[in-house]
Formats: sequence, structure tokens, C-alpha cells
Amino acid sequence: MKKVLLVVFIIILILALVAGGGFLYLKNWYESGLKAVNSGKAGKEIEVEIASGTGTATIATTLEKNDVIKDARVFRMYLKLNKINNLQAGKYTFDNGKEGVKEVVKRLSSGDVQDNSIKITFIEGKTFDDFAKVIEEKTNNTYDDVYNLVNDEEYINSLIEKYWFITEDIKNEDIYCSLEGYIKPDTYTFEDENVSVQKIFEVIFDFTEKFFDTKNDDGETIKDLVPLTGMSIHEVLTLASVVEKEASNTEDMPKIAGVFYNRLNSNMPLGSDVTTYYAFHVNMAESDLTKKQINTENPYNTRGPNMEGKLPIGPICSPSESAIMAVLKPDIEDYYYFVADKNGKTYFTKNNSEHNKKVQELKDSGMWFTYE
Repeated sequence: MKKVLLVVFIIILILALVAGGGFLYLKNWYESGLKAVNSGKAGKEIEVEIASGTGTATIATTLEKNDVIKDARVFRMYLKLNKINNLQAGKYTFDNGKEGVKEVVKRLSSGDVQDNSIKITFIEGKTFDDFAKVIEEKTNNTYDDVYNLVNDEEYINSLIEKYWFITEDIKNEDIYCSLEGYIKPDTYTFEDENVSVQKIFEVIFDFTEKFFDTKNDDGETIKDLVPLTGMSIHEVLTLASVVEKEASNTEDMPKIAGVFYNRLNSNMPLGSDVTTYYAFHVNMAESDLTKKQINTENPYNTRGPNMEGKLPIGPICSPSESAIMAVLKPDIEDYYYFVADKNGKTYFTKNNSEHNKKVQELKDSGMWFTYE
């Protein structure tokens, strides 16, 4: 009997030792699996993207395969023990020398995603060429990448087909740049600097279409107002771009638009210097126009020959919302001329005699802008 009891005792002792050893093994395995892959060593940053709708098992496997965690089973066990089920999708960057399972789960639960987004600001009154330079500066695209896309006829046709406000007018062979004036001035956010030029334009034009179709406080949309002017959207943007460049402030824009309407309706040339500067690629901040440039026929040059009652062939910059609204709702009085002093104050006159008199007054008072 004593021998039997001794055998039973020995068996129980062996089982206890085995069980205890197994428990200790499991405990060590679990705790080791919670640690960073390169714990105590120089880790490396690893980028991982978790797609929306990805299950826990797939997330765990993805993290293990990318060397973010040691063992997917430990990861899943940790989630179950701590009742965590709110892992969020997104792009993450993990340091596998510092972040173990606990830290990885904490970031996945809080949505502490990697933010490589960039913002690109396009300013009103700037030309397409300016925008191409900004895109080159802010993204991994080159200046030539921008123009190569714009000069792709198939791409331009796709835009005309997709967006109501981009029409066949932009394909006129005399236009310098087909998309001049169509880049809506604003600040746009993109995923990262690897964004393609095509994606940049898609975001801009989608936003522009929404802007044109949004009702104002009077229940009107730009799309609704364009036909009331008797002009096409291309012509509206063209005139708005001239108003944008001529005006020193937004308050003057409706009245300046009114002057241009009066001139067009009277079959007079717009006589706008800013169109001549654009026509001959002259920077108006650096030099004045020459008589030869002013008198040279060019479809952009509204001071040149044969431009009576005509708009430039296309926009000369990207107009602001204020400039577009000034063209859609102009302040039409009896003025046919305007001139600004060197401080930006605009003076409106009814005829050429009054205009010349005002110009002379500004010169005599030292308020006329001169190039140095």
C-alpha cells in the first residue's frame, strides 16, 4: 500500500513539474513576444499600411511579415486578453527597436497614423507657369511633367468630356496654355509628395466644379449666372482674369468690370495693359511696355490693332472668386476709363479727355508709378 501511494505521489509530482514547466514556458514565450523585435538594439523604421476593413488576424500577420512584431499569435492573444477591437486603418511608421506589441496596439487603437500629406497653395492672379513651378517645388514632379500633361491632347479631351466648365475653347491654337485661368486659387491637401500631376488636377477641377455648382446666399450658382452675361464660361474666366490683374483691391473689381462691359458694348478695345504684358511675356513689375509691343497685333493684346470689342483669346491668370463675381455682377455706370496711382487707388473717368487729365494730375503730384 505504501508503495502504491509513493508511486501515485511521484506521478502527481512529475505532472505538477511538467505543468509548471509548461506554464513557465508559455509565460516566457508570451512576455518575449510582447517585446520589440530589436529590443535593446538599433531598430529600423518600418512603414505599414492597414487597409480599411482589414481583420485582426490579417493585421497581425501583416505586422509579423513586416518585422514590426515578433509573433502574430502573441499579438492576437494580447488583443483578446485586453478586449481590444478598435484597430484603425491608415499608414503607420513603426520603430521595431523601441515599439513592442503594447506600443503598436496603442497606436493602432488611437489612429496615430503617419502623416506625409502636403499642402499646395495656388494664389489668385498667378499664371499657370507659376503653378507649374509650385508643383515642382512641392512634389516629386518636374516643371516639364506638368506641361507634358497639359500638352497631351488626349488628356485635354478627357477633361473637356468630364467637366462642363472646360470646353473646346481651350483648344484654340493661339492660346499659350490650354489650362491658363482654370486653376482655382486655393490651398489643396494631397497624400504625399509623390502625388501625380494628373491627381493634382483632378482634385483641383473636382473642387472647382463643386465651387461653380454651389449656391450663394441668394440661391444662385456661378453655373446659373454665366448664361445671363451672354458669354461662355471661357469668356467669363477670361474677362475675370483681366479684372483680377487690373484691380488693386476687391472693392474696385465690379466697377472695373463695368468699364470693360461698356467698352465691349461700344465696340471699343479693352485697352488693358495687363493683356499686353501677358501677350509678350513681360513682367510688369520689372519694366514698362514698348510702343512696338503695344502696337503689335496679338490675340491677347487688347491695346493692339483689330481688338475692338474683343476679349483676349483666353485668360491671362487664375482669377479669384471676387473677380469672377465682379464679371457676373458688374457695377455698370458711365465710366469708360480708369487709372490707378502708385498707391493702388483707382480713379474712374467717363471719356478720354478726363482720363488724360487725371493721368497728368497723378504725374504732377508724384503719384504716377515709374520704373527704376
